[in-house]
Amino acid sequence: MTDAPLKLFNSLTRSLEVFEPVHPGVPGDPASPPEARVYTCGPTVYNYQHIGNMRAYVFADTLGRALQWKGYRLTHVVNITDVGHLTSDADEGEDKMEKMAAREGKSAWDIARYYQADFEADLARLNVQPKQHPRATEYVAAMIDWGKSIADKHCYELDSGLYFDVSTVADYGRLARAQTDDGESRIGDVEGKRNAADFAIWRRTPPGETRQMEWDSPWGRGAPGWHLECSVMGEALLGFPFDIHTGGIDHREIHHPNEIAQNQAYCCTNGLDDPRNSGAKIWMHNNFLVERSGKMSKSSGEFLRLQLLVDRGYHPLAYRMMCLQAHYRSELEFSWEGLGAALTRLKRMVMAYQNAKAKAEGVWIARALPEQLEKLRIAFDAAIAEDLNTPEALVVLEQVLSLKKVDSSAIVAWATAFDSVLGLGLADLTRADLRLRPKAATITEVEIEAALARRKEARAAKDFAASDAIRDELAGQGVEVMDGDPLGWEWKLS
Repeated sequence: MTDAPLKLFNSLTRSLEVFEPVHPGVPGDPASPPEARVYTCGPTVYNYQHIGNMRAYVFADTLGRALQWKGYRLTHVVNITDVGHLTSDADEGEDKMEKMAAREGKSAWDIARYYQADFEADLARLNVQPKQHPRATEYVAAMIDWGKSIADKHCYELDSGLYFDVSTVADYGRLARAQTDDGESRIGDVEGKRNAADFAIWRRTPPGETRQMEWDSPWGRGAPGWHLECSVMGEALLGFPFDIHTGGIDHREIHHPNEIAQNQAYCCTNGLDDPRNSGAKIWMHNNFLVERSGKMSKSSGEFLRLQLLVDRGYHPLAYRMMCLQAHYRSELEFSWEGLGAALTRLKRMVMAYQNAKAKAEGVWIARALPEQLEKLRIAFDAAIAEDLNTPEALVVLEQVLSLKKVDSSAIVAWATAFDSVLGLGLADLTRADLRLRPKAATITEVEIEAALARRKEARAAKDFAASDAIRDELAGQGVEVMDGDPLGWEWKLS
């Protein structure tokens, strides 16, 4: 399926570029297909992930699925930060892992394993395909070796540790478009730094303190800087240069410019006019999820995490749908009304898919497609190829599911193929699966269905007073009956 060349927006060049793999495979040899190697900045596992974090992994998963749709063999790494990340993204504040361990009275290792498991469970609920999840603590020895290899030419020591001198590499900050001291004022002020943007490669444990996670190094006992892990794991698992590096747009300002500088120093490369010198050919960033109530922040207590959506009665894949409805480079505003609309749209797709499946005579055997379906296949491919235009791809999928006078087996086959990119799980869902019970609800589903059955009988008998009384009774228990539901008789718990 190579109708349209895959074009992706490279944050480093600020332009759309045709994807050309670093490892093209052997032409004509099905045993050696072209390979796409992708690295995604993963979470710091000191707490639950809020849904803003999870947008990055829905985006990265969609990218990986699109690469597979285009015929590439995918190798995808999402790191787990279990050491080194400070409460600020710059070189200031407490270590997030150590801080949470002290708060909960557990070891930093236990904190990391617990929240990593929760993160991976959320990925599964969002239908994110399995990835490699290396942990930073597994690569500390390699980080020390990396630091040794660049220290003489690119680093200097202070009392607090080993720092990278950003003036020793070309084009520092090009990714963020911030190459002045004023532009880099967001970096923490550490006494003795040569440049405002210099950052820690190794942070020495202060005298008189003991950390749960610390190691011996040539620069004293301590822990690696946060930025170092991605350089080390990217090179170790994917090799330089690899194809695509992804992350949230916030990483474009500090973390990724520092990672690029480390990569340049390690590879003895030149400037960034050639993006391969950055360690990856293409850098991609998803935009923010915006939420106006202020509950997005972890500091607010009950912040917006996937489990809260489930507790309110929204299926996790409604959130995936919500993400896909906006282009990954656009801001996405979260609201409960918007999430409800995404859930309704998903229900319609699931019902249309199930209806087509019920009518299908058998398994679709690949042959010449009907003209309508062929046009839609080309349109879907074009949407995905144009920098992952998932809003348009969703429209095309809906058009396929609404086709009339077309072999239902073909509709099911191509809807399934399209969904292999979008990841909505149409083949595995039923409408009942999408009707989750809110945690606060006390009335049972059996009781609701029994009341609705009585109400239908009353309406059939034109006893509208009884019908209204049952409706009011249900409303008093938090059940909204939607008589005008275009999908059929429906209810929801509010």
